[in-house]
Amino acid sequence: MFTHKSVLLQEVLDHLQPEPNQSFIDGTVGQGGHSRAILMRALSVVPSNKTRLLAIDRDAENLSVARKQLSEFGDSVVFVHDSYANVKANAYAHQFTHVNGILLDLGFASSHVDDPRRGFSFRAEGPLDMRYDTSKGMTAADIVDTWSEDELARIFRQYGEEKQASRVAQAIIAERTQHRFLKTTELAACVSRVLRSSGKIHPATRVFQALRIAVNDELGELRRALPDFVDLLLPGGRLLIITFHSLEDRIVKQFMKENSQLRVVTKHAIKPSKDEIQSNPRARSAKLRVAEKIDI
Repeated sequence: MFTHKSVLLQEVLDHLQPEPNQSFIDGTVGQGGHSRAILMRALSVVPSNKTRLLAIDRDAENLSVARKQLSEFGDSVVFVHDSYANVKANAYAHQFTHVNGILLDLGFASSHVDDPRRGFSFRAEGPLDMRYDTSKGMTAADIVDTWSEDELARIFRQYGEEKQASRVAQAIIAERTQHRFLKTTELAACVSRVLRSSGKIHPATRVFQALRIAVNDELGELRRALPDFVDLLLPGGRLLIITFHSLEDRIVKQFMKENSQLRVVTKHAIKPSKDEIQSNPRARSAKLRVAEKIDI
């Protein structure tokens, strides 16, 4: 089993402020770390109460781990295998129509990076997949092998902020006439022949980020879900979102600032402490933003 450390865990608890008899939604439950802490906090005050949590994730493997991690809480937790973009339908189906807090952790789990079978990393050979939900949708290989040069350059530039997007796209188009890209290492090698290494950052880092975002429609799902989160919150309820790159953070920051039903709680994004980064280097780019629904 691959283990995942939940980032900004104490900060999430401090700003969510879970109490007994409240309802929560964890839109990206992952392996259950944040949800477990939320439930333990709410249930520690009054062990027997009506605290409930809707745990959503589109990764079936992580959801299976979360079920085991949260099994002690019994019927207090409802598990749903789906994208958080469908949060409203799932919330209504399971009577989570008015909740006290919603958490979204947009980082992918350590299991995604550490398991070569998932195809998220170029550090070990694996299928060029990158889907969170492996049961449906196009893979990264489908995109690389079928999309046009302009389409590839666009996502590398837009989602990966890759300055040499056009050169990378040209190289991929040229190479795929000889063979299909099926493995992560094949794509990484192609990109490395075009781009120079920049310090400790692998040349293919931005390209892989762009493909992951495109495969899972990460930015589109975030934009679609944000208004639904607000609708599901009770007045005084809080929305907590952890992002890991500037594209997501910009969307969240702008939405919280411009939505008339929200009061921004965190003037500046909360970042991990030096101690947390030292114990969990993957937390270094995490940012937490919090908003509270106002009664209007």
